[in-house]
Amino acid sequence: MTGGERETLRAYLDFHRATLAMKCAGLTEEELRERSMPPSTLSLLGLVRHMAEVERTWFRRVIAGEDIPLVWSADGDYQEAYDARSASAPEAFAAWRAEVEHARRVERAAPSLEVTGHQPRWGTDVSLRLVMLHLIHEYARHNGHADFLREGVDGTVGA
Repeated sequence: MTGGERETLRAYLDFHRATLAMKCAGLTEEELRERSMPPSTLSLLGLVRHMAEVERTWFRRVIAGEDIPLVWSADGDYQEAYDARSASAPEAFAAWRAEVEHARRVERAAPSLEVTGHQPRWGTDVSLRLVMLHLIHEYARHNGHADFLREGVDGTVGA
């Protein structure tokens, strides 16, 4: 509650990561795959897969400059991650946790929040500060989806 900017960003990002994990806790693989409302493919498992892509893209590809493909799409289609109808929950969670750990290493290795990387989709350079804020926003938005998805699966609210 009294940390500096970087510590605060790190804490909020980790809070949102933990929130997504909590929204998924205790569900079966089939429950994690339950879709919000057809034709949408949105599911809790799809959100986990999507956030693995987001972590990978922003920290490893943009800030660290790694030349690596997305986890679930060789041609860069972020929508593929959402479709979890035949996905493996253990594989999705392992990939997400691995990308979170990579992201933490990239963030901690950066000397400051002013470190920049190039975001080709936006056609501009972005700072680590912006990346951390963007990830907080991305998790917050999708955790809102996760609230409704979890309630639809088993009635749990505030999980």
